Amino acid sequence: MREPQNPLLLSIFIIAIFSYTFTHADDSSIMAEFSQAISPTPSTWKAGTNPCNGWSGVRCDSSSRVTSIDLSSQSLQGSLPTDLNQLTNLQTLALQRNHFSGPLPSFANLSNLQQLFLDSNNFTSVPASCFSGLTTLQALSLSLNINLSPWVFPQDLIQSEGLVNLSASNVNMMGSLPDIFGKFLSLQSVRLSYNNLTGVLPSSFNGTGVQNLWLNNQMSGLSGGLDLLGTMAQLSQVWLQKNSFTGPIPDLSKCVNLFDLQLRDNQLTGMVPPSLMSMLQLRNVSLDNNNLQGPYPEFGNGVTVTIGTINNFCNPKPGPCDPQVTTLLDIAGAMGYPMNLAQSWPGNDACHGWTFITCDSQGKNVTVINFSKQHFVGTISPAYGDLASLRNLLLNDNNLTGSIPDGLIALPQLQVLDVSNNNLTGKIPSFPPKVNVKTSGNLLLGSGTPAGGGTGNGGKSSSGSTGNSSGGSSGRQSGGMNPGVIAGTVIGVLVFIAIVLMVSYKYYTRKQPKKFGRVPIPPPSGKEEASNNGSTSGGINGFGGVGLLVYEYMPKGTLSQHLFEWGERGTSPLTWKQRVTIALDVARGVEYLHSLAQSSFIHRDLKPSNILLGDDMRAKVADFGLVKNAPDGKFSVETRLAGTFGYLAPEYAVTGRVTTKVDVYAFGVVLMEIITGRPALDETAPEERSHLVTWFRRFIVSNNDVRKVIDPTLEADDETFENISKVIELAGHCTSREPSQRPDMGHAVNVLGPLVEQWKPSDGVDDDIGINLQLSLPQALQRWQANEGTSTMDFGGTMTFGNTQSSIPPTKMDTFGSTGR
Repeated sequence: MREPQNPLLLSIFIIAIFSYTFTHADDSSIMAEFSQAISPTPSTWKAGTNPCNGWSGVRCDSSSRVTSIDLSSQSLQGSLPTDLNQLTNLQTLALQRNHFSGPLPSFANLSNLQQLFLDSNNFTSVPASCFSGLTTLQALSLSLNINLSPWVFPQDLIQSEGLVNLSASNVNMMGSLPDIFGKFLSLQSVRLSYNNLTGVLPSSFNGTGVQNLWLNNQMSGLSGGLDLLGTMAQLSQVWLQKNSFTGPIPDLSKCVNLFDLQLRDNQLTGMVPPSLMSMLQLRNVSLDNNNLQGPYPEFGNGVTVTIGTINNFCNPKPGPCDPQVTTLLDIAGAMGYPMNLAQSWPGNDACHGWTFITCDSQGKNVTVINFSKQHFVGTISPAYGDLASLRNLLLNDNNLTGSIPDGLIALPQLQVLDVSNNNLTGKIPSFPPKVNVKTSGNLLLGSGTPAGGGTGNGGKSSSGSTGNSSGGSSGRQSGGMNPGVIAGTVIGVLVFIAIVLMVSYKYYTRKQPKKFGRVPIPPPSGKEEASNNGSTSGGINGFGGVGLLVYEYMPKGTLSQHLFEWGERGTSPLTWKQRVTIALDVARGVEYLHSLAQSSFIHRDLKPSNILLGDDMRAKVADFGLVKNAPDGKFSVETRLAGTFGYLAPEYAVTGRVTTKVDVYAFGVVLMEIITGRPALDETAPEERSHLVTWFRRFIVSNNDVRKVIDPTLEADDETFENISKVIELAGHCTSREPSQRPDMGHAVNVLGPLVEQWKPSDGVDDDIGINLQLSLPQALQRWQANEGTSTMDFGGTMTFGNTQSSIPPTKMDTFGSTGR
């Protein structure tokens, strides 16, 4: 007789059967719910039947568990059941190219799911943790769900380490990409185009095996540099167009399979790498609408290239750049090719229209580079040593790192080197005594080695011949001040106070007491009938860096009178040579105000009635009653709206915030007035012509005959017209709606300078500014006493800069800017 079966084994068997039956029944119920939620229901999906027996698109395993659902491209509608993630054996879900809508269900914890295709539908939202626990996921495609509410990249995907293909283009994804891509060791394709991603490329892309990288057409734009691309050796297709990437194109020579590179419509700078042009597999390249520099790129046969006209190559066709241009581009390269250099260094002549650059009187050799307060990063390039004519190198108040190149000491003409307020390190080269070296504000710079050269006004510098070289010297003064220095300083202050007191006394004995403000001063003759020409102007007198405002008589009145009232006044209209010379004088004055003075100022009321003309028709900027100081480190200053309508920059009129670019805008309006002979606002003209800037822009943009905007009294011949055309272009540039698109005033000086055949300071420079800038304080006092009665000083009112230039002689530059910083 057989023994009865073990009750325990029988119980386990019954439980297993029950569990299987329950699970199978659960898959069936979920599929039945799915069937009811969509329309039209597939014809084979019959109610009450087993989904594993004949349901089209459904596959099951040997245990009758659902493993695959493929309903792609069937024009289905409806929403997905919320418990799809209970199909725990599901490996593939393909619902792409339908019309499913509503929120996505959570797919969390479908640990067997390998392929999830949801693209080209109308889903409306992605729940939190939707993709959590998908540990075997290889492909996720969600693209073209344009109705999704904004959501961010799902960090839960970090659990899907076997991910191969990721596609989520046009899904309203926003925010930055998380730094998790190094976890996806098998990742080959990343397609996230047409979203609103921001921020930089995650560093975890470094060295990954990604082959296809599509991040193009982000609404706000990804930004930062592209250096990471050079480490992604498996790249074959890179689409990054229509973003805000900056910096140079990296060396992609390791990406030997790269055949398609789309970089157009970014803000890339620098030179196209030669290695890119020699890549064997490359077939498609787009570079247009960037700020690329250097030689025009030349790709091999069989490569389709779009370059466009927006880039800033030195020549319009392949070939080397001018050696001086090449050197300056090397200098820019050490600082990452800053955007403002790329946008303001046009053409193949560094002495023609290059901002921050000043050349000698022949316009051939660079003599001054002024990069102060530009927020530049990077290092000081040894290439500066190739500019043999360089006299002044101003790199102060940036974020430069590294050391000062030793090669700078060999520059034969160098007079001033200012690297103060950076983050430089290392030793300071021993410069010749003639070089004024300024190094203050670099905490880790200068241990053990003197700077040589002259003193840098508080900078860490010492004379190579007289500096203390005892042990432990760091190039800084470690003891008390020299008694002679103290005595000289005290005497200088006392003399200066004496001058101020004498000036004040003379002013109050000559004038009746008046309310403080803008004070009109009669001409030297004292004749009342000359009062119409008695506009005051002030020249800056420098005494050891201290500026006084000097009033003087300007006999030719204002530019406004000569442009708009010459008929009533019985004078001749200005010639073009006079007009462009006046424009250059004004540009130099405002350039000084913005960047060459000891502090940066904003005029805020630049217009022809504030531009005064002397006997020689040389212009001086006047009426500084609205001048605003521009503090260091601030891009804009909020202030009460002031100025004159017609000259107000759009952003100033709307927000009340000013930068130096509001003066650039006003200068552009003045240029338009100089060109057209018409005022900025003309109430007597028809409405469509009453606002000069609008009319001028409309006329130029519509490609009408440009000659029609030119003042007919100029009777311009072909040569003059060519000259005027360059000023027309500059005027349009200066009045750009966006402040960032306007040039600095240094650029205006560089454009206008070559248009004036020869510019010399007026013969009476000393008289023009009141006191010779080269005199010592006692000499200045004697000179002032000798010329008593020729001018009146005050501490308010107006200033003029009629003889300032972007190429101010070094002695004058030192007077205005070397002390008091």
